[in-house]
Amino acid sequence: MMSADDIKHAVLRELAWDSRVEVAEVGVEVNEGIVTLSGTVSSYGKKLAAQEAAHRVASVHDVVNAIEVKALGAKARTDVDLAQMVRHVLEWDVLVPDEGITSTVDNGWVTLEGTVEVWAQRDEAERAVQHLAGVQGVTNHITVAAPPIDSQDIRLAIQDALWRRATREANHIEVKVEGGQVTLSGRVQSIQEKRAILGTISHAPGVSAIDDQLHIEQTP
Repeated sequence: MMSADDIKHAVLRELAWDSRVEVAEVGVEVNEGIVTLSGTVSSYGKKLAAQEAAHRVASVHDVVNAIEVKALGAKARTDVDLAQMVRHVLEWDVLVPDEGITSTVDNGWVTLEGTVEVWAQRDEAERAVQHLAGVQGVTNHITVAAPPIDSQDIRLAIQDALWRRATREANHIEVKVEGGQVTLSGRVQSIQEKRAILGTISHAPGVSAIDDQLHIEQTP
C-alpha cells in the first residue's frame, strides 16, 4: 500500500512525464487515497490530460479534478469566438461528419448535438473540441443513428475484435448487446487498457450507445 506522500510524488512524476501537461500548473493533494488536482490550465483538454495522468498511477482509484480552465496569457475568448472555433475544428476534422452536428456555447461550456452513424465519430467530435483554448468543458448529446444489426452479430463482432487485438483481459470482459446498446462489465488492469477496449468497440457497426461498467483492478 502506497502512502499519501508516495502517491503524491508518483502523480507529480506522471504529470511531468505527460507532454500534454505543464506540471507547474497543477497542484496535487492526497487525502485518504483520493487525489485532488488543482491549478489553472489553458484548455479543457489539458485538464482531462492531467486527470488521465493521475489515474495511470498505481493505487489511484479516485480523482477530484478541481483544475480551472482559463486562456492564459491571451485575450479571453467570447462565446462567439469559441462557437466559430468549434465550427472550424469540426469542419477540419476529416473523421467528423460536421454537417450533422450543432454546437451551443454558454460561458465557455460547449454542448454538442446532432446525429452521426458510428460511435467513434461521436467521440472524435468531442475530442476535437476539448483541446480548444478557452473551452471550459464539453457536454456530448450527439446520438448515433446506427443501421439496425442483429444484437448477436454485434456481440460476436466485438468479441472477435477484442481477440484480434490480443486484448489481455478479453476473456474477463462480458459483452451484452440489446438494441444497439453495448454494456461492458468485467475487469481491466489499467485505464489505458480500458480506453483501448472502448476505442475498439466504438468502431463496431450497429453500436448506438456504450454503457461502460468496466472495473480497473490493478495487480499488486
